[in-house]
Amino acid sequence: MLYKSIIVKDRTGKEIELRNAVVQDAEALIEYLKKTNAESPYLICEPEEITLSLEQEKEIIIGKEKSERELLLLAFENGRHIGNVSLMSVGTSIRYKHRCCIAIALYKKYHGRGIGRQMLNTILDVAKKNGYTQAELEVVTENSGAVHLYESLGFHKYGQLPNSMRYKDGQTVDSFLMVKEL
Repeated sequence: MLYKSIIVKDRTGKEIELRNAVVQDAEALIEYLKKTNAESPYLICEPEEITLSLEQEKEIIIGKEKSERELLLLAFENGRHIGNVSLMSVGTSIRYKHRCCIAIALYKKYHGRGIGRQMLNTILDVAKKNGYTQAELEVVTENSGAVHLYESLGFHKYGQLPNSMRYKDGQTVDSFLMVKEL
């Protein structure tokens, strides 16, 4: 889906541009995936697992641009990509068409400035306007900052998935399954 660029302000008063991804963002998005997955134990991949080619990433972006109900929304500060949030359909059948999934990540140095909240509010508004009535996400139980943010936006826990991730050292962590009525 295409989304007209908007400017929001973070807690420090800095302007943050939010817009849909375009193919010119492909290289930056691959680098972003590698870096954010290296910075955080709460994301689903090890950095070395990010093996998307530039062409594959471009195809993903094109698919999102063509989608009627899915959006890859990017955040920029002074023209530099700093994070993104995804709106994804759970399914296309009549029985699942009301449900969407949300996923978000920012470079660590941009945490705590209210940017994630702005991005989530924007994507949830887009979801509602596109006919979704339920937003869902999964978050590692130890990620208390994210859990608090999601709860403050109206998400509530409806389950806990044991051993949802297994790290290289064999340690596992659980995830909360969260939902918000739109």
